[in-house]
Amino acid sequence: MLRLVSLKFGRLYRYVKLLFAASLLVVMLLNTHSLLASFQRNELTERRFLSLNKCPACFGTSWCRKFMNGQLSFEGWGRVRLLDFFNVKNVHFAQYGEPREGSRRVVLKRLGSNQELAELDQKICKRATGRPRCDLLQAMYKTDFARLNGDVRLLTPDVVEGWSDLVHCPSQRLLDRLVRRYAETKDSGSFLLKNLKDTERMQLLLTLAFNPEPLVLQSFPSDEGWPFAKYLGACGRMVAVNYVGEELWSFYNAPWEKRVDLAWQLMEIAEQLTNNDFDFALYLLDVSFDNFAVGPRDGKVIIVDAENVLVADKKLIKQNKPENWDVWYESKFDDCDKEACLSFSKEILCSRATVDHNYYAICQNLLSRHATWRGTSGGLLHDPPAEVSKDGHLGTLLDECANPKKRYGRFKAAKELKEYLAQLSNNVR
Repeated sequence: MLRLVSLKFGRLYRYVKLLFAASLLVVMLLNTHSLLASFQRNELTERRFLSLNKCPACFGTSWCRKFMNGQLSFEGWGRVRLLDFFNVKNVHFAQYGEPREGSRRVVLKRLGSNQELAELDQKICKRATGRPRCDLLQAMYKTDFARLNGDVRLLTPDVVEGWSDLVHCPSQRLLDRLVRRYAETKDSGSFLLKNLKDTERMQLLLTLAFNPEPLVLQSFPSDEGWPFAKYLGACGRMVAVNYVGEELWSFYNAPWEKRVDLAWQLMEIAEQLTNNDFDFALYLLDVSFDNFAVGPRDGKVIIVDAENVLVADKKLIKQNKPENWDVWYESKFDDCDKEACLSFSKEILCSRATVDHNYYAICQNLLSRHATWRGTSGGLLHDPPAEVSKDGHLGTLLDECANPKKRYGRFKAAKELKEYLAQLSNNVR
């Protein structure tokens, strides 16, 4: 009986898929003219498509000349706006060309869904005028984003604390870094907020509140060895970042030696973001297979979604010495029935000098048997070779890293796991 029901549901699912595909084909045929027009036009040169008309309620203008000159164009079916319905995250692939360098692939992001962007507009209008619709250009000057005028010298914690994960507990040192490295101004390099134009200050603050990913990429750049995609520029509400490669998910069934190398790199990333010479701890609050990508040439693992990164200034924690600041904090294992679950307290991440969150997040959501993604389980290190499985050491370390049984067990397990993966990686080469 159960098999009969499952077969019926299977057939129904296939029929629904077929019907949907047929409906989509009909819609595309009915819109053949607009479809052809989509392939002929380069919408990335249009101010309204880029939402440039909404500035300073936008993310920047540093790359507008490149967009307007036609140096960027959508790839293939990315030109068909009808398909944007399925692109909820508003992430697009495009070709970017320089006269003497040829073209290369880049990633374009609107930093939010259409609904989230519409809600942003409504919030700005309601705060400024009390109505859901308005002239955004005029309204921005009546919001909190315009509070910091030319007389304000510094961006201070009391102004932006809690606006986003990046500034959940900001230090003055972090905010000076954000302003000094802000790429959407010609006068970058100064931590003085007053050196920015009014529009640039508003764009910085809006980005910080709506989706601070560009500021993470700018403040902790790949050129200096940070494991993030490279920020290129923005025009209106379209941000360009360097294309890294295929998502980590694509390597779920890669050869064992490749997966071991990727796992070792992920543990290295966890270590670098937790302990570095700058005494900033960058905690990843959203860890899943589609938030990482792998370079096709160097095989390097890079974080490609940095919206949910909390930065704690460990130098300030050691200086202020809040309650229990020097007590090692162990993250609690979260055995939920959803994908990419994590359990954490932002307040504790902001007030402890030694935290195992990044090791926990990588082990639980990517490497161990507890990791689930798109209907699969077992994590990146699933189905190890017989000799590794028989030894049992890898499974023990992964379990202790994800769900420790001993006090401070994860700290020790993470260190040993990284060393063991390095050993395995050398053995399989």
